[in-house]
Amino acid sequence: MTDALAPTETSADPIAETRRWVERAVIGLNLCPFAKAVYVKDQVRFVLSDASTPEALLEQLAEELVLLRDTPAEQVDTTLIVHPDVLQDFLDYNDFLENADAAVEALDLQGILQVASFHPDYQFAGTAPDDAANCTNRAPYPTLHLLREDSVERAVAAFPDPDVIVERNIQTLERIGRDGYGKLLSGE
Repeated sequence: MTDALAPTETSADPIAETRRWVERAVIGLNLCPFAKAVYVKDQVRFVLSDASTPEALLEQLAEELVLLRDTPAEQVDTTLIVHPDVLQDFLDYNDFLENADAAVEALDLQGILQVASFHPDYQFAGTAPDDAANCTNRAPYPTLHLLREDSVERAVAAFPDPDVIVERNIQTLERIGRDGYGKLLSGE
């Protein structure tokens, strides 16, 4: 069975597919109630990585962390690094996240920036691979999401009960199921 989230063989533009995912799933299903505001203001930076090794990706991640740190939030509030040619295996990707956190620390950016993670095969501990809840962190390609801590704090403070977001997202994805989620992303 083909994974509904897997890029098609005719896919030529990982950034376009990632934008479609942001528009249809992240914003369209309101998985992240904070995403729409920065997206419509064009404050989301989409970066297509040509990295083919974890080391090259780590170097690019560090460059993007510095760029985000040095760029006013009004210009770029958040960055998505889409890396289709490295860390396709989820377990390798998951292990890499320790390196991503170490890069944040090495650049003395803890408390300023953070890295969130999305992967086509994302799987939360204790869930089955086909559990619809995993779709909350599934993207068409492995993706590192760089966030400003102060933006996250402001967004959470403005939301009446941020803990409800995760629960609501799981309920939404269980309701539409993996097939419905795949159709949403493909435009069916």
